[in-house]
Amino acid sequence: MRLKRLQMRSMRRGIKEMDIILSRFAQARLTGMSGADLDLYEALLNENDHDLYQWVTGQVPAPDTLTLMIDDIAALVNTRG
Repeated sequence: MRLKRLQMRSMRRGIKEMDIILSRFAQARLTGMSGADLDLYEALLNENDHDLYQWVTGQVPAPDTLTLMIDDIAALVNTRG
């Protein structure tokens, strides 16, 4: 149930770019995440889309607590075009 909710929240963001980016990430990674990683991802989903986009694209550094996950999201998006 939690994975489905997180997947849905990943797809229905405020801006289309983040819909696409987070949907791809959620599809690729959610099922393999630990409980702690899911908690962190849920916290990430509470962030503003414009901030998330700037972090993922490297325009602005991500907060320390989210850096590893943001780096993983960016790497996944960059490998899939």
